[in-house]
Amino acid sequence: MALIALAADKGSPGVTTAAVALAAVWPRRVLLAETDPAGGDLVYRSAAAHGGPLNPNTGMLSIAATARRGLVPDQLWDHVQPLSGGLEVLVGLGNAEQAAGLAGLWPTLGRAFAQLADSPHAPADVIADCGRISGDTPAVEMFSQAALVLLISRTEPEAIARVRDRAAALSAKLHGGARGAAALGTPLIGVVLITDPGESGKLVHQVNDMLVAAQTGARVVGTIAEDQAGADQLAGRKRGRLDKSLLIRSARKVTSDLYQQFGAAWAVPAAGGPNGQPTAGAGR
Repeated sequence: MALIALAADKGSPGVTTAAVALAAVWPRRVLLAETDPAGGDLVYRSAAAHGGPLNPNTGMLSIAATARRGLVPDQLWDHVQPLSGGLEVLVGLGNAEQAAGLAGLWPTLGRAFAQLADSPHAPADVIADCGRISGDTPAVEMFSQAALVLLISRTEPEAIARVRDRAAALSAKLHGGARGAAALGTPLIGVVLITDPGESGKLVHQVNDMLVAAQTGARVVGTIAEDQAGADQLAGRKRGRLDKSLLIRSARKVTSDLYQQFGAAWAVPAAGGPNGQPTAGAGR
């Protein structure tokens, strides 16, 4: 299985940009799911493959009725829309009030996302954009089904402090404490830093030292470039060679490193070939 859940703490925007960038260069077929209970952004910022707008009623909103009767992983595809460029997305809720319709269904969704890689018909990994999380965010109920939970953080001191505390809290929730997380390792809790590429090496060491000292059981697994021009290209707001942007180049490095470390465990042949070309999406 390969459900990769992305999230951030208060004051650390960038989850959707990171999720779309990673999905755009993911080496296997991938489904990008907007699972932020507060609502998604793609429907407002991205065009559908047919050139018109995405349908806000097809996605997380439409899947709620299906999931209440039980959810087979392949049924996810009935609620997916392709973006201009081909990236397949499960559009998020329109607002936080609609999250009530998914009450009690988050574990069911997590299992379906995790099992999609084993589908005999249309296997795919799932990258879930969970937005900003707190202790009572219902999307966290999916995390136990994930192969990897990635916390996205900027590098201001307050952001690093928050990601350290959030990693420790998730370790306690998912593994019964930091020692359990270090020993069990599934789902691994990783940190992805959004930073100036010139400072990434030094910052990775500093943040890793902080995570270890706090016994979070988490570690930095990569960095994504702070690249507004690339984010605008990814969102379709600006023209340019997206594949040459710092954003996409750094996203490729993160995905390459993740697959080098964990790809053997995710080695289920995927239909449809690799997702090798960057695809226009949206940035948060």
